[in-house]
Amino acid sequence: MLRKGITESFGAAIHALNTTQLTDGVINRSKRMMLDTLGVGLLGTRTAVFNKALKYSQSFASNERSSVWGKSRITLPPPYAAFVNGIAVHSMDFDDTWHPATHPSGAVLPALLALTESLPSRPSGLDLLLAFNVGIEVQGRLLKFSREAYNIPERFHPPSVVGVMGSAAASAKLLGLSPAQCGHALAIAASSAGAPLANAATQTKPLHIGNAARRGLEAAQLAQMGLEGNPAILDMDCGFGVYYRDYSPSAMPDSTSRDFKWILEDQDVAFKRIPAHLGMHWVVDAALEARAMLKNTVGNFDLSQIRRVTLRVPASKYIDCPLPATEHQARHSFQFNACSALLDNKVTVSSYSQAQINRPALTEILSKVKVETPTVNQPSFDKMYCEVELETDLGQSFVARCDTFYGHWRKPLSQEDLVEKFSGHASSVLCTEGVEGVIDVVGNIEEVRDSSVLGSYLRMTSSQH
Repeated sequence: MLRKGITESFGAAIHALNTTQLTDGVINRSKRMMLDTLGVGLLGTRTAVFNKALKYSQSFASNERSSVWGKSRITLPPPYAAFVNGIAVHSMDFDDTWHPATHPSGAVLPALLALTESLPSRPSGLDLLLAFNVGIEVQGRLLKFSREAYNIPERFHPPSVVGVMGSAAASAKLLGLSPAQCGHALAIAASSAGAPLANAATQTKPLHIGNAARRGLEAAQLAQMGLEGNPAILDMDCGFGVYYRDYSPSAMPDSTSRDFKWILEDQDVAFKRIPAHLGMHWVVDAALEARAMLKNTVGNFDLSQIRRVTLRVPASKYIDCPLPATEHQARHSFQFNACSALLDNKVTVSSYSQAQINRPALTEILSKVKVETPTVNQPSFDKMYCEVELETDLGQSFVARCDTFYGHWRKPLSQEDLVEKFSGHASSVLCTEGVEGVIDVVGNIEEVRDSSVLGSYLRMTSSQH
């Protein structure tokens, strides 16, 4: 029997995976990912970048229409609904993060929900759950093709590379494409992959997720129409290998064999408590602990007491931003997040407003920050740490270190806290019935007959948006 090529093995697996292979662990984790993605996406519909993308997308017409989350009266052609909803998910850098590094859900769920509303035969909740996990699985497999992918990225923003492939795989699964068509969907999607990391900390970064969702969906639809790409796209250094300096691909295990195991079974995701780059969660927790140590010793916390703030963080240029001027720069600044935590004893959604960024007190404490990058502090979300040292004018020193923040896959958010996070975000956009409806549908998604019902709840706004 001839051995399958790598791309061929992926096409075969995407086609063959079935709902009986979804384990309880994978179902539970993927439902948590769905709920969190919808919550941060709803919150993201209030952002400037979302509204710009929505205005642009409303210029396109189609007989097929799909929901825009948090908008009771607006629908868009499915690819553009996937585009704007994907942007909403990443608009505040609040979406889930995986290891190796990527944001896995934001490129997949918006594409699938847009597709479910446009298909003549509406997929069941179980169909949606399977397609979602296929999209997540393909991303996980592709990330393992490179050791470079295990570190905080340096060149490409990972969701722009693997996210579009996950969206294509998930969409191909929901469309019921043949093994060969699934492979072609990946090949087509690969020509829309890859966005430079230079656009991190700008309004363009959320477009990486929106484009991945949209382009992956379009790739699957084009493959369904008979468009073909290179059938060995994943096998070649000049194919998908262009995105990695150490590309080493391997075939997907036969999905019907005992060797097949979902990556999500072994590798959980991180859920964020603040809308910022994942690395900021370590430095915020360390800063809050150092602040408490100083206050408990001195009796109060006064900025004038502090002579120097030293941050010991992993080396990564794109999250070393000494004086952020915009919300997007602030979300990618070790300095800003540590100092906001010190100043306010908390970091919240409102911490990234322009008024908060421009505070004289924040500028003052930022001027006292020194950043050190110890060589032992590896730039990996699995191995990094952050240390904050506060030195006072009296010569006192208070040092706190965070190795694992609450929400990291090693210290997962409780279900209660995850639902509370969703409810807090969703209730700022949806009415009570909408919030509770989404929680109920996602919580019981494997029992839902028509997955497009999710879209109806996502449109139940608290006012006319």
